Amino acid sequence: QVQLVESGGGLVQAGGSLRLSCAASGRTFRSYAMGWFRQAPGKERESVAAITWSGGRTYYVDSVKGRFTISRDNAKNTVYLQMNSLKPEDTAVYYCAATAQSDYVGGRKEVYDYWGPGTQVTVSS
Repeated sequence: QVQLVESGGGLVQAGGSLRLSCAASGRTFRSYAMGWFRQAPGKERESVAAITWSGGRTYYVDSVKGRFTISRDNAKNTVYLQMNSLKPEDTAVYYCAATAQSDYVGGRKEVYDYWGPGTQVTVSS
């Protein structure tokens, strides 16, 4: 019912910033909460941030608190992840995901119904 496509990844020096975007398309009548996940080589996919459909609640994994900000513009069907003060350990493929549980905010992968193909973020030291 919905397709997700991430953009904005790339190479950046440590301490730099990137803004990821996730555009949703397709025909759906559902209101989706959104999340960002990342997966580094050899590691399991982990949650990074999440936001309810209304934008009223957000969640961040401890390692990115104070550096990353998740936001959304429902009129544009887009969710963003602003990443500041990037560190080499932030290097990963970043995925956005959507769940029909519109008030859900969290990082349980099983809850999410749709996933984007991912975008690579590489932070050099």
